[in-house]
Amino acid sequence: MTDRVALVTGASRGLGRGIARALASGGMTVYVTGRNAGDLKAAVREVDAAGGRGIGVRCDHGNDSQVQALLDRIRQEQGRLDLLVNNAAAVDAAELTRPGPFWQKDLKLVDMIDIGLRSNYVTSYFAAPLMIETGRTLIINISFYGAVSYHFGPAYGAAKAGTDKMVHDMAIDARDTDLSIISLWPGFIRTDQLKGMSVEDLWPEIRAIVPEMETPEFTGLVILKLLDDPERKLLSGQTLIGAALGHKYGISDLDGKEPRDWSAQLGRPTVFFQGS
Repeated sequence: MTDRVALVTGASRGLGRGIARALASGGMTVYVTGRNAGDLKAAVREVDAAGGRGIGVRCDHGNDSQVQALLDRIRQEQGRLDLLVNNAAAVDAAELTRPGPFWQKDLKLVDMIDIGLRSNYVTSYFAAPLMIETGRTLIINISFYGAVSYHFGPAYGAAKAGTDKMVHDMAIDARDTDLSIISLWPGFIRTDQLKGMSVEDLWPEIRAIVPEMETPEFTGLVILKLLDDPERKLLSGQTLIGAALGHKYGISDLDGKEPRDWSAQLGRPTVFFQGS
């Protein structure tokens, strides 16, 4: 994969940063985006240390012109784009998890539909032409079980459910190309930030599932296998569960465990009608 190029949005921290590290283990050149220059520099160092080549780009994914400039830059510098991971999201965790109905919470939570669902569309829009030219390419949109079960309110649910349906429809448009588009549900992630917290400081609900949380790198390892799967085009348009793919591909997490599929508790992906 040393000649392959990836773009991971929202990769200055959290899940995206872990995905970037995992992709780097395959020797890829990885563009990582975020808004905090310091976090981006740290993410780039980690990508380099993991065996890839990291390139950090400050980008506000709510600004279409900045996203277009980002993809223009990748075309100019690399001439190809093999993998796009749409991970950027506007999440105010404190407000999102605050008890109460949606009308009693800050209206800014609706930003998750803009920086999440809409930004995935925009980045894919500008990336698709280059990826189709490259061939054997893959777009991954990060979603979650919140698409089919209640998690934190309607803005979160709308962003995730919309992402899954958008992927289905994008894949129909791309069916005559060698571009595959998939929506991916990770499990509960033990991010770098969470690792730095004392278990006693976590909410009881979170504390109980810490032993079953995935590392953020696990999702990246699954994506690497998807990219090289000769049958990935058959999966295009589907919403897939990371843990189930890990089992299929024989991937263990970094700590050796097999991540948990939460669909029995939280619901299975929607199967959309294919149409004519």
